Amino acid sequence: MTRFNRVAVLLGGCSAEREVSLSSGAGCAKALRDEGFDAIEIDPGENPATQLLEAKVDCVFNALHGRFGEDGCIQGLLEWLRIPYTHSGVLASSLAMHKERTKDVYRAAGIPVVKSIVANRHDAGREHLMEPPYVIKPVNEGSSVGVYIIRKGDNRPPSELTRPEWNLSDAVMVEEYVPGRELTVAVMGDRALGVTEITTTLEFYDYEAKYAAGGSRHILPAQIPDSVAKEAMRLSVLAHEALGCRGVTRTDFRYDDTSVANRLIALETNTQPGMTPTSLVPEQAAHTGMSYAKLCRWIAEDASCDR
Repeated sequence: MTRFNRVAVLLGGCSAEREVSLSSGAGCAKALRDEGFDAIEIDPGENPATQLLEAKVDCVFNALHGRFGEDGCIQGLLEWLRIPYTHSGVLASSLAMHKERTKDVYRAAGIPVVKSIVANRHDAGREHLMEPPYVIKPVNEGSSVGVYIIRKGDNRPPSELTRPEWNLSDAVMVEEYVPGRELTVAVMGDRALGVTEITTTLEFYDYEAKYAAGGSRHILPAQIPDSVAKEAMRLSVLAHEALGCRGVTRTDFRYDDTSVANRLIALETNTQPGMTPTSLVPEQAAHTGMSYAKLCRWIAEDASCDR
């Protein structure tokens, strides 16, 4: 018998990843109902504390993505209200959402990363701050929102970064581009579930590739050497622990098999990984024999304060 009955699934929100969160949350809420929970959906507005208190819930299933839902803000509110919640706590969420702070933790833990700098978007849009090829991404957004690859031979960075209509973070991370293959590993509790390789016909694994039907292909298990797969899984658990994460996370890598080096480079850890029909964590859980509904039940039952 579960500790919780009435569960609020937080979804939507006000970040650039709102639509993905709505899809994730709706799927999770249905799965929880199928598992016997009294699951309600709450789209946080101007006063989410009032919404939650009036709903009289036993716990919160956090299906928010991006800023305010994944960066420690909603976690801090839930701690204040003393409502048990899923996924990672305030500090881990804040660290993992800030890509450069994540790298600081990675470096201290011995997790391989590439060189990077944080700059104002206007500076990054005016001139090359690093020898191409390199990548520019908002320092605190997810789902590859606002990511640009600057290729060797490109005369200048993308002018979009300097436009007034830019509505993402003014701080961007400029980092060395790593050629090769895209790998990702889900961690559930204290164990890695598997290694997926992601391929796409688009320029790279961007927002459209992640969430549009047919935007990407997931190869599970990834067709890579066993030693590389084991190392990716080890590093994912290490990243989860070093950041202080709880519940389910997903760590993304580039595997550079284009040279003798065969580098495995950690990119970021997602503390609120997607739970849409095309998402990677449910696929890896299913590969281990756990259904989508049972995965949602596990996440809900793991809810607590002081995470």
